[in-house]
Amino acid sequence: MNFAVDHTDRDTSAGLGTLTTARGVVETPAFMPVGTLGPVKGIDPQDLEQLGFRIMLNNAYHLYLRPGHKVIAEMGGLHRFTSWPGAILTDSGGYQMFSLAKLCRITDAGVSFQSHLDGSAHFITPETAIEIQEALGADIIMAFDQCLALPADHDAIREAVRRTSLWAARCQASRRRSDQALFGIVQGGLDPDLRAGSARDLVRLQFDGYAIGGLSVGESKSDMYRMLEVTMPELPAAKPRYLMGVGMPENLIEGVARGIDLFDCVVPSRHGRTGWLFTSFGRVLIKQARYQRDESPIDPACGCAVCARYSRAYLHHLYHVKEMLASRLNTIHNLWYFSDFMRQLRLAIGEGRFTAFRDSVYRQQVQKESGLTCVETDVAAQGE
Repeated sequence: MNFAVDHTDRDTSAGLGTLTTARGVVETPAFMPVGTLGPVKGIDPQDLEQLGFRIMLNNAYHLYLRPGHKVIAEMGGLHRFTSWPGAILTDSGGYQMFSLAKLCRITDAGVSFQSHLDGSAHFITPETAIEIQEALGADIIMAFDQCLALPADHDAIREAVRRTSLWAARCQASRRRSDQALFGIVQGGLDPDLRAGSARDLVRLQFDGYAIGGLSVGESKSDMYRMLEVTMPELPAAKPRYLMGVGMPENLIEGVARGIDLFDCVVPSRHGRTGWLFTSFGRVLIKQARYQRDESPIDPACGCAVCARYSRAYLHHLYHVKEMLASRLNTIHNLWYFSDFMRQLRLAIGEGRFTAFRDSVYRQQVQKESGLTCVETDVAAQGE
């Protein structure tokens, strides 16, 4: 993996770059759709390609439990198993172990937990986390970390940072494949000193890239941005910087303004399944009765195949009769919105008008549609 910053905004830390992998070039800043179990729910690889995505995220914890990393390795790795030709990033599974698993017990040795599926017992160490991800065969893999729920007291955060640094060093020492990039994950809760210290610890280990974890877990937007502002100066701009689990449009803009290169979130697909559709003027909640006889597309300004063909009335009908096509069409529309949003964002950086683009997005957010304010709220979503 190679990363190059091609242009930096003069007024902010927004950067335009290229992330070159064995499976193609990813233009950054980039948004990664989440395929928890392999696919983005209801979407096939051809859809993602046509929508403009060149990288996606798969979840190591879920794939370890089903069908198993050894099975996927026997099938030729994730790319062959899923028929996805682009790049893949796998998370280490740490967040899911702490948030989903039953009877989770954490020590410096590793994490003992019971599967949320069947109660079976498992023990994952930093070395095991690397072994799993090497078997899966992703292009970018993540170090094992301890992610805390917020709020957390200072002593608990300090201990999680210490353990994350310990595990990060063990992950570096245990890697065997030279064709995968390994990212370290910064922790530190909402403590600025611990955040900065965690970042410095990881930089000393010389990872291929750096992720910022432990955010989008219920904190306010202002707290998230404050933590980015103390963390980002500690991370080298010459390596990709990734904000984990963050995906509302305003969060993407503010992350990019502070130097973030990569994002992932389930927002486009999860919101699609619940009938929350992103548009250039705010949101459309397709289940609302006012769309029952609405012949217009979701967004007249949208260039996706769904808006070119289907009416709000039809999508409203599909949602209410629980037709599986509703989730697919809604998700395709939302993914197109996110792909185009990032394309416009990159174009604005390259043309030196990022601040104007940022301002225009916020103006659009406060426009009113039929008397309803379309200001969205933060959504913390780190798995489907």
